[in-house]
Amino acid sequence: MDNLKIATAQFEHQSGNKSYNLSIIEKLSGKASQEGAKVIAFHECSITGYTFARNLSKEQMLELAEFIPGGESIDQLTEIAKKYGLAVLAGLFEKDKDDNLFKAYVCVDQHGLVAKYRKLHPFINPYLTPGSEYCVFDLYGWKCSILICYDNNIIENVRATTLLGANIIFMPHVTMCTPSTRPGAGFVNPELWKNRETDPTPLRLEFDGMKGRDWLMKWLPSRAYDNAVYAIFSNPIGMDDDQLKNGCSMIIDPFGDVIAECKTLGDDFVTAVMTPEKLILAGGHRYIKARRPELYKDIIGQAHQSEQKVAWLNNSKKAE
Repeated sequence: MDNLKIATAQFEHQSGNKSYNLSIIEKLSGKASQEGAKVIAFHECSITGYTFARNLSKEQMLELAEFIPGGESIDQLTEIAKKYGLAVLAGLFEKDKDDNLFKAYVCVDQHGLVAKYRKLHPFINPYLTPGSEYCVFDLYGWKCSILICYDNNIIENVRATTLLGANIIFMPHVTMCTPSTRPGAGFVNPELWKNRETDPTPLRLEFDGMKGRDWLMKWLPSRAYDNAVYAIFSNPIGMDDDQLKNGCSMIIDPFGDVIAECKTLGDDFVTAVMTPEKLILAGGHRYIKARRPELYKDIIGQAHQSEQKVAWLNNSKKAE
């Protein structure tokens, strides 16, 4: 494998406005290409918007969703990839011929669709169907994979993806700044976003504190460290429907170190170079080799009824 420069982006999407969102995706892709990036990753549902979908009927969801491949957004991403000479990863809602709905994330290059992944643990809309398989694909000589948002909180998903051969895991999110049972969690007041240019300090304190980045740092680096993979985290910034998101899109190396991170209070991207040597030198590589699955294969694989509770979905409180 050769070194590979990847960009991860953040931007303030508009709910349901695919044309606008794709225009920002194109603008940031062009700029990343100028900096030598061969790949750029955007957040979960970056094409369609996200949180507003919690109030959509199935008919409205079907109107918003697209066939993959075959949808207009994939065609537009292909044109962007062709124009700027890089692979583009972005998220949207998908439908199939039987009107099933999925949370999807795609990788597209100049030739078209390279990979499609369906979120294993979707919850923003009751009509979404969970995905049923992992996704590993080749990109510029690297083995890549995708896990969307909540999928990364279930640690077995990250380990399973690594064992399937992934060196780089793209982790698109729409996360942070929402209520939870954990101490310090909660919404961030949208008024702080409106005043970000004249008074950024209160907003930055919220974004970087336990409502935001401090929580992320409790677990995200460990996913990369334990599995000796590169983690490409992408997250929106600004208003997502009536909720404020804090961005901080970042790239974490196999040592669990943040090697690039968006720091601005607006649309942005950062780049970092993936080097294959780190995959072998990192401690997680040794841990994987030292595993004794005969001790726990029956424990991990035992029958289990999956359930998930999302505190903020039915929370009528708009901001703290």
